[in-house]
Amino acid sequence: MHFSKVAAAALAATVAYAHGDHGDNLADAASEAASSASSVVESATSTSVVKSTFTPTSLKAPFLEQFTDDWESRWKASHAKKENDKSESTEEWAYVGNWAVEEPSVLKGMIGDKGLVVKDKAAHHAISAKFPKKIDPKGKTLVVQYEVKLQDGLECGGAYLKLLQENKKLHKEEFSNASPYIIMFGPDKCGATNKVHFIFRHKNPKTGEYEEKHLNNPPMARISKTSTLYTLIVHPNQTYAINIDGEQQRNGSLFEDFAPSVNPEKEIDDPEDKKPETWVDDARIPDPEAKKPEDWDEDAPYEIVDEEAKQPEDWLVDEPTMIPDPEAEKPEDWDDEEDGDWVAPQVPNPKCSEASGCGKWEPPMKSNPAYKGKWTAPYIDNPAYKGVWAPRKISNPKYFEDKSPANFEPMGAIGFELWTMQNDILFDNIYIGHSVEDAAALAKETFDVKVKAEKAEEEATKPKEEEKPKSPSELTFKDDPVKYVRQKIDLFVTIAKNDPVQAIKFVPEVAGGLGVLLLIVVSVLLTLLGNSVNAPSQEQIKNAAKKGKDAAIDAKDKAAEAISTGAEKAQAEVQKRTTRASAQ
Repeated sequence: MHFSKVAAAALAATVAYAHGDHGDNLADAASEAASSASSVVESATSTSVVKSTFTPTSLKAPFLEQFTDDWESRWKASHAKKENDKSESTEEWAYVGNWAVEEPSVLKGMIGDKGLVVKDKAAHHAISAKFPKKIDPKGKTLVVQYEVKLQDGLECGGAYLKLLQENKKLHKEEFSNASPYIIMFGPDKCGATNKVHFIFRHKNPKTGEYEEKHLNNPPMARISKTSTLYTLIVHPNQTYAINIDGEQQRNGSLFEDFAPSVNPEKEIDDPEDKKPETWVDDARIPDPEAKKPEDWDEDAPYEIVDEEAKQPEDWLVDEPTMIPDPEAEKPEDWDDEEDGDWVAPQVPNPKCSEASGCGKWEPPMKSNPAYKGKWTAPYIDNPAYKGVWAPRKISNPKYFEDKSPANFEPMGAIGFELWTMQNDILFDNIYIGHSVEDAAALAKETFDVKVKAEKAEEEATKPKEEEKPKSPSELTFKDDPVKYVRQKIDLFVTIAKNDPVQAIKFVPEVAGGLGVLLLIVVSVLLTLLGNSVNAPSQEQIKNAAKKGKDAAIDAKDKAAEAISTGAEKAQAEVQKRTTRASAQ
């Protein structure tokens, strides 16, 4: 009997016996063994990324949000109508998007860590949280920091926040796009537009009106399914910095890097000053005294025939440039009476490519040395030139000088007011305060830890590059556990078909595993073959099952050993980070 048939018969006998009166222990053992064997593959192929467990920070700030279980006591979703300047507000402009606080569904970097999540696609979302008390950044450093996780990417939409102006309306009305803000900061992408906004509203000290000041050269947003940390720092010396993932991307002056500028020009063009009609602003003119030479021939052609050219010696005058395709055949369904006489399609004559050319030879063209083209007078300096005209300058009646635009007005709340085509945008670990060091410490105990785990999982789960298949003798268990086991079994079966003894010698690891199985199967077969042989006792069945289970556990332990060293190192690193964070 072939080996494959023996194995099939043995397996069938085992299953049949498991359904009998004496099969409970054997079935249980087989089930446990199968479960253990399954976990071998799972353990070997799963990602050994060690993840920390979320613990709320002990740091303090004017506003610090980690979306713990009491988050609903601070945050309120808005269902107001979005104001639309072009037409009356309708239901499609209402904030109908839902929010939730939940753990990430993609690349979870920390166990138990939750964030605020945008739940609906192509919908307007608005939610806000009032500060325990207003934040007045006058004379202080202002730090705004938060995490963004684009779990479904970002093709078109915003993920920015707004720091809302402290006023009476803020505490009475629902948050919307009409709620006045002081600072808008964060990523925004749609099509070719990709930037991290930094906009602040500046109050004109003369008129009392507000004007948005936009950063001229904002950095690009990072579009990734791993968490990204955005940090804005505004110093009382009127400078700013924007960091992404802890690295500085932009820095500069509030006076120089924003449009329109904070302070208007001292002088402006006089709107009443007009350019005189007699003003000459042509620096050069055609020479009025120049005349076309008498021998100037404007009609001479640009090119003429090269009379000195000679026909190449190998030019094939009698050969046509195109010939009927010698390989073409008349279609079988061609009907001369209906379709006419069949003519083969034309193809380039191969003889022409082997010579200088074919057919009638004609001399080539060459540049005409007598060609001059249309005559124009040369240019000279204009003696009447007065220079480029510009209106005279006058004092700007709207001029003012704000020497400290970083003294932003007090802020009373934070809000996310967004429209996006993608859902599952997650926000977490929001810090708004005055300490650069505290914001960095928060990032160290949250973002730095989770993003490391996220990137490790992303790297481990990305599709592997196709490699040249290894032979069973070259492949190791660490390379690919599933493929390794499959190849070993296939190799054993192939050899055993011709010579079972050689199969046992060449692939002993498979033979050993099958030996345990056969030990159980033999006991079962002895019972089924007749009453002349005593059936195995319950104790014998238990012992055989135990051997099978122990063999599976031993295989699992060996698989786990292959990855244990890396896992232990990763766990030690996490423990080290956690200990340092606690000490701080």
